[in-house]
Amino acid sequence: MPVIRVEMLAGRTNEQKRTFAREVTKLACETFNCKPDTLHVVFSEIPRNSWATAGTLQSDKS
Repeated sequence: MPVIRVEMLAGRTNEQKRTFAREVTKLACETFNCKPDTLHVVFSEIPRNSWATAGTLQSDKS
């Protein structure tokens, strides 16, 4: 049961997540030789004020 975890800043649309899940499932099943119903994609959306790059919160960037 492969699990693919995606951590990203909040703000993507459901359609973007649907498209990503569909496409990554196709590729992973081809690569891992598994059935689509055994593969899971989990999205974790992080608020901009909880993600920092180079010491700066994403919420502080313009």
